[in-house]
Amino acid sequence: MKMKILRAFLLLCLVGKINAECPVNLDYVTEISWNTGDCLSIESQKELSICQTTLTSLLGVGLAQYLREKFMFELPDYASANACLTTFQQKLTLLGLQSNLVLRTLSNVSEFVSNPSLCAGIQSKQDWIDKMKGISMETDCKGDLSQNSACSTCHSSGELARIKLTAGIENITEETNRKCYYFVCLYAAGVVNEFGPKNIHTADCILRVPFVSKEISSRRRIWVYSISGAFVGILLLSCFVLCYWWWVRRNGGESAKHESFVGMNKSLLKAIVKPNTGAVWFDIEEIRAATGNFNGLNLIGEGGFGTVYKGVLSNGQQIAVKRFRSCASDGDSEFINEAEIINSIRHRNLVVLRGFCVSSDDTEGRQRFLIYDYLANGSLDEHIFEGGKNRGVLNWEQRKNIAMGTAEGLCYLHFGVQPAIYHRDIKATNILLDDQMNACVADFGLARMTTEGESHLTTRIAGTQGYLAPEYALYGQLSDRGDVYSFGVVLLEILSGRKALDSCVEVSSDYLITDWAWRLVKSGKILDVVDRRICESGPQRVMERFVLVGILCAHVMVAFRPSMAEALKMLKGDSDIPEIPDRPSPLTHDASFSHEYDSFLSNLSLISIQR
Repeated sequence: MKMKILRAFLLLCLVGKINAECPVNLDYVTEISWNTGDCLSIESQKELSICQTTLTSLLGVGLAQYLREKFMFELPDYASANACLTTFQQKLTLLGLQSNLVLRTLSNVSEFVSNPSLCAGIQSKQDWIDKMKGISMETDCKGDLSQNSACSTCHSSGELARIKLTAGIENITEETNRKCYYFVCLYAAGVVNEFGPKNIHTADCILRVPFVSKEISSRRRIWVYSISGAFVGILLLSCFVLCYWWWVRRNGGESAKHESFVGMNKSLLKAIVKPNTGAVWFDIEEIRAATGNFNGLNLIGEGGFGTVYKGVLSNGQQIAVKRFRSCASDGDSEFINEAEIINSIRHRNLVVLRGFCVSSDDTEGRQRFLIYDYLANGSLDEHIFEGGKNRGVLNWEQRKNIAMGTAEGLCYLHFGVQPAIYHRDIKATNILLDDQMNACVADFGLARMTTEGESHLTTRIAGTQGYLAPEYALYGQLSDRGDVYSFGVVLLEILSGRKALDSCVEVSSDYLITDWAWRLVKSGKILDVVDRRICESGPQRVMERFVLVGILCAHVMVAFRPSMAEALKMLKGDSDIPEIPDRPSPLTHDASFSHEYDSFLSNLSLISIQR
């Protein structure tokens, strides 16, 4: 933190224009009722991050107004940017906040200085118009955004605009993604919306400025002047409680229970979901209309969690609705875990979360929903195991790209975010394919955040038979190599068109795809692992390399498996594949593990898998 403050000070000295004026009117900072509580007490990194997000949103009101008036997304130079941040701090100090708050949260002055490298070369309104013609955000974000449905539609269009904005950027980073979405918000609030960024509903919906409601402010004023009327207040409250008690007894209190369930979930999601990420709150009526009231014709998937439906929003956007039914009143760990994790990550090979919905009524009971982008080509499972019937056979190039995309997504989870994320349920049904047959890893209900290289022991084994690493299924040992094992199984499935568990085999030792492929590779028949329908359609040396990487990733000994980063390099041909280590046998020092592994194979169908 000291280094950030020092860099900000040096930048101020280098520009040499101490008396520069801020071209943005920041008087609104002390005039609107935004929630200063986010920045009153900062004692942890989490509290600092919340305050930083709040101040970025608040400053965005001024920058959006500047774009509206001057047609520029950012400030012209470092001098004016420093002047604006200084003025911004002065306004915050008048509200009783810390005098070094801006230096602690917004010390990177370059983020607010116009530069073509910030986001796809966008600097001015004209740049945007030239690059972003015909996007629906121009109409979807124009009017009154006080209603949830209008706000949801605007955010959905904004995310589509971000995707178009970043489509041509190579090696895009999370920082660039974040900055481009910030530009989308500035443009929607400052240019598109007819009421402008200082309108409370525009600032609340698009820029995510946290406001203190008029009701709360009113209660504070009433508290100051109500001491003399305390007796009357208590009497009125008692009457209200008696009336409410009578109403609950007469009506059964069911309506209140439903409202309490929805309110609790909204508060829970608000606490774990980062603002300015594009995920929005959907009303249950929007979801019913999109899915045809959960028409069976729109059903596209089922699992232990519930069901998945295809839907179409009022703006024409296609979505996938993941429905959790019969939910516990105090929250479902899988739903909350998936919402928190998937909302915190962005990668082209991971599914994109669009929003949430919670409902409760007498007919359907308690329900929770996660809303994703709809991926037109379904799951990998439908193509490699049912391709001869419904989808057509995947060719070699498609299989190679799907394997690479899955590896890229897992590599991002293990090394691209902090803390690292272990998926714990990599399988063919959880690899979805878009209209270009690009792979997207889905279903993060069992995923777990942890520190890099950290290993855990757990008594709750979660996952799917055939894809679980032996050390995890037997001992509960959880590490990133568990995902590597599952990826190895999926890679062998992609190459062979054979399921992880095949009960129709003639030889019982070939029940597991890993054992079947191991036997072929060790006997020198590497290409026999590859699906006969494609074995002649691609370079055999590359196919052999993919088979060996699958064997290595799915090795029974965790110490011999590569990391996902190493496996990805091998698949690309950027590093050599080491000699495949032998499996342990009863005659080696690994005899204990070998015995356990044999027991694991013979009793596979009896393992209790919690899913």
